Amino acid sequence: MHFFRNQDSYTGKPMAHKRNFNTTATKAVAYIRTSSAANVGPEKDSDKRQRQAIIAYTKSVRLELVGEFTDAAVSGADHIETRPGFTAMLAYIASNGARTIIVETASRFARDLMVQEVGFAKLQALGIKLVAADSPHSFLDDTPTSKLIRQILGAVAEFDKAMTVAKLKGARERKRAHTGQKVEGRKNHAELHPELVALVRQLRRKKPKGGQRSLRQISAELAARGHVNERGNPFSAASIASMLQIRPSAARAGAVSRIQT
Repeated sequence: MHFFRNQDSYTGKPMAHKRNFNTTATKAVAYIRTSSAANVGPEKDSDKRQRQAIIAYTKSVRLELVGEFTDAAVSGADHIETRPGFTAMLAYIASNGARTIIVETASRFARDLMVQEVGFAKLQALGIKLVAADSPHSFLDDTPTSKLIRQILGAVAEFDKAMTVAKLKGARERKRAHTGQKVEGRKNHAELHPELVALVRQLRRKKPKGGQRSLRQISAELAARGHVNERGNPFSAASIASMLQIRPSAARAGAVSRIQT
């Protein structure tokens, strides 16, 4: 969370004091949301762009920004009460006295029409104003026309998200068909640690008295050689099974079968 205490956010110089800046009605907080982890980081411009738009708007209407809250890699379809940054902002507002939240666009608040309307209603019940810097009156006015505009913007954002998801899915499928390689999802052990997986397979095949080592025996041997998981513990049987691309239950069944015979 960032705080702006009577300070110019562009230059860092003290701002000229206005008599009405100390009133609750002119205090506001900024809310910034990025939906993808790919847009998070100091080298990315999503949060910078949002911040600049919010600051420009608050200067134009002589609002005082007293705080900034961010939800990084949080979907616009998530309800506001499930967002850590948003809930922290509401707690701060309750104790600070500010009653206005500024977002860059309505889609930064929500990309799902239902989430938008339910969230907006909750803010209204709390006596909190929501302002989109690019369309200031879409949330401030509660007239039928404003509600229609707000819902149209929400529907457009929802449609835009669906189109983006569809385009990305199509691109991944085309690349997969062309290269035969996986282009999405969590990387497996073979992709992350090929040398470790090769060692696990070698240990699985070799046992001093013949047969195969069990998953736990392999884990113990790896730990003895200094190979442990990211928490510093021996690999679990499930992790070893994943490296061998077998189901732990199948491995246990095989071990029982060998004991019985």
